[in-house]
Amino acid sequence: MKKTEFTIRLGPGDRLREIHIRSRGKIISFTVQYETFWKGKWMVVVRYDTAHGFSHRDQYDSRGKAIKTPLFVLNFNQALTFAEADLKANWNIYRERFLRG
Repeated sequence: MKKTEFTIRLGPGDRLREIHIRSRGKIISFTVQYETFWKGKWMVVVRYDTAHGFSHRDQYDSRGKAIKTPLFVLNFNQALTFAEADLKANWNIYRERFLRG
């Protein structure tokens, strides 16, 4: 198994952090999250992960309340690809929603 971890800067106070574990070309688990620097600390705005045995998205508000949405895709490889593309394309929209509460 191979663990990969990296951070991508999206804006001056915004970043995407990813950790995934791959075995023989298949994703075994992953976490991809968009974070913004707000009130002196990094806050998770949207996180895609496989923490509960299925791929899902947690979208947070500025109070830390999350809405969990399952991803209806065939496998974790597809879910990871979707998560990366969504966060890279829509982080600024998620940021605005987060800041509005």
